[in-house]
Parts: sequence; C-alpha cells; structure tokens
Amino acid sequence: MTTIDPVAAAGLVTREIRTGQRDGATTRIAVARRAYPTDQADLWDALTNPDRIPRWFLPVTGELAEGGRYQVVGNAGGTVESCDEPRAFAVTWEFGGMVSWLAVSLTEGTDETTLELVHEAPADPDMWTLYGPGAVGLGWDMALLGLGIHVETGEAVDPEVAAGLNFMPEGQQLLRLAADGWRDAAVADGDDPEAATKAADTAYAAYTTPES
Repeated sequence: MTTIDPVAAAGLVTREIRTGQRDGATTRIAVARRAYPTDQADLWDALTNPDRIPRWFLPVTGELAEGGRYQVVGNAGGTVESCDEPRAFAVTWEFGGMVSWLAVSLTEGTDETTLELVHEAPADPDMWTLYGPGAVGLGWDMALLGLGIHVETGEAVDPEVAAGLNFMPEGQQLLRLAADGWRDAAVADGDDPEAATKAADTAYAAYTTPES
C-alpha cells in the first residue's frame, strides 16, 4: 500500500456538520469534501463501476441505477434514489435497522475534481452524545483515503492492509486528526466543546481498538 502521510491525508478533507430537517424530524448532516487529481468522468467511474469499487472500497452488488437496490458486502444497502451521470447520485443508507441518506456530487475543475459527500441521519441524541459525527465521519475519511490512493496510482488497495490500517501508527494518527476535525465541525454547528471532545475520543477509540 502507498506510504501515507497522515497529516497531509487528513488535511485533504474539509469537514462540516449541519443540523437539518427531514419529514418533520431533526437530522444531523456530515459533509466531507476532497479534491482528486483526475477528471469528472474518471472519478465517476471509480465511484460507480462495480469492477472498480472493490479496488478502494467494499464490493457492491445489485442494480446500480436509479430505482435499483444495492448492497455493500458486509455493510449497508439501500435504494438508488437519483442518478445524474457524471455529476451526482443519492442513495438510502440502510444499516442495523436504521435508514439514513447519502448524496455524492462531483464538480470538475481545471486539474482536479472535487467530491462532496453528504450523509444525513435522524438525530439520535444518545448516539450523538456518545460518538458525535465521528461515528460515520471516520469511516468516510478512510473510504476517501482509499479512493485517493486508487485514483492516484491506478492500483487496487490491498484489502488486508486497508483493514489493518486503523491499527497501524500512521492510520491511527490520521484517524486522530480526522476525529478532531469532526469535533471542530460539530462545535462550529453549536455542540458543546467539552462534550464534542469526549465524543471524538470515544469514536477514535472505537475505530482504533481491535476487537477482543
């Protein structure tokens, strides 16, 4: 796997937290943005081509078209709600009996394409107090890292190395910086700084502590 500079990798992602409303209920929205050194068509293909997705993420099965059902192997599944190739798509993100919503958009620049990922979930005060936005944010940080390595090298990320990165020094440093970034984003949205710091620490520990 490509050598990772944790500080540089963490700094490539811009993180934002918003509080929203959906169907009359309060939601919390995690937004991550990162630019990739490729054109819009190539980045779209990396995100939606079933043959390329496992090179940086988990395998995805199902019908990857508007109205189709998909399943991330060993993770979430859902419905493709909209697809505007090569600019944007939106899906439901269904996992553990809970439904949230994921939207991805691509904006092409001169030498790079910016990806914006928006993950909106029903507000769960207990879960938010315990983990804060890091519960979903840290997972997306690692996915965006894998996507970057694949786009920049053209190679597949070794699944075994990727699975163990959370427990390696460079991976843990990256996750620490990302957890602090999500904490700062939550505070900017109005969260109590002390509570947000505690939640960030708990989320970081959950991602970096091997299961016994």
